[in-house]
Amino acid sequence: MASQHRKPRPAGTRVAGIRTPALATAALTSVALLSQTATAAPSTDDKPSVEEVEKKVDDLYRQAETATEKYNAAKEKTTKQRKQVDTLLDDVAQRAQKLNDAREELGSYAAAQYRTGASAPDTATFLLADTPQDYFDQTQLMGRVTERQKGAVDDYFADQAETMKKRQEAAESLQTLTDSQNDLRTAKATVQKKLGSARTLLSQLTAEEKARLAAIEERKRQEAARKAAELAEQQQKTAAEAAAQQESSDASGSTGSTGTDTSSSSPSPSPSPSTDSSYATKAEKALAFARAQIGKPYVWGATGPDSYDCSGLTQAAWKAAGVTLPRVTYDQVNAGTTVSLSSAQPGDLVFFYADVTHVGIYIGNGMMIHAPKPGTYVREESIYYDGESSIHSVVRPA
Repeated sequence: MASQHRKPRPAGTRVAGIRTPALATAALTSVALLSQTATAAPSTDDKPSVEEVEKKVDDLYRQAETATEKYNAAKEKTTKQRKQVDTLLDDVAQRAQKLNDAREELGSYAAAQYRTGASAPDTATFLLADTPQDYFDQTQLMGRVTERQKGAVDDYFADQAETMKKRQEAAESLQTLTDSQNDLRTAKATVQKKLGSARTLLSQLTAEEKARLAAIEERKRQEAARKAAELAEQQQKTAAEAAAQQESSDASGSTGSTGTDTSSSSPSPSPSPSTDSSYATKAEKALAFARAQIGKPYVWGATGPDSYDCSGLTQAAWKAAGVTLPRVTYDQVNAGTTVSLSSAQPGDLVFFYADVTHVGIYIGNGMMIHAPKPGTYVREESIYYDGESSIHSVVRPA
């Protein structure tokens, strides 16, 4: 039979096949372990660290603050444009009424001409007159009437042209207002989206991670306080040196004035401190107002009296001192004199970040009062709260 002539297979041939139980089990075990490793790795690697969460949340809050300032600017612009549109529409309505009155007046002129025959040819008018004198009297009267009519017609067309112009201005202003309202809605949606993302990230932290995040923030506060103390020491030293120099200058001036040479000119008096004194008085009022707001919540777009955003607080504080500041940080940074950080005085405005999206009121010793971010309250804090590199400039507004 053919089966008797079939050569036996070598033993090694089956070893390579799946039929070998030991090797098949080992292979399946290896595959399972690799699959578990591949599945488990992303869950560990994909979850951000607490430090990454902190950075991401800070970035989202900053982006929200940027969007808030854009919202504030769009809101202010919308309010102004709404007033302008209302004024233009009122003007157009008044002009339209004036045109209607002029049109009625012209209609009465036309009717009068028809009744009196003023529109008839001169020859016919002469023939129809009772006497030649009646003709000349009527012609002289109608000449005066015609001049008045001509003036009315001219005024009508001039008013009509001006009304059309005003209508065009109103239409363009309405379009600009619509664009500003769209910008307002976009900025509002952006703020809400950024804040929502930040809240979501924070809600996903465990209790242990939240504790670690709080510890990171505490270390940042301590470092900020240390930097503030250094600035305070530097400013005190500078002030002491300036006072000593002024005292020395006053003393030398007094000595020189006792000399016998009365012909020599007396030393020039030192510059009057009235400017600094005036600023200090206003700054005290602004700071008193700001301190009274401590503890009130940060709310984006708010200008008081129950809540504030950063620029809303600074605007309201200086308004209490009789100084009008623009609404947004982009404009407030240009509403005064820029001074060095070492020369900062209480009442000065401290601006932050390259895009100038945050501001606080300096109170001295490296500290400020500000409305920090959503979820926080108006408070005193080091100007180094987000690091020295975050400070953009210092501006003296009055």
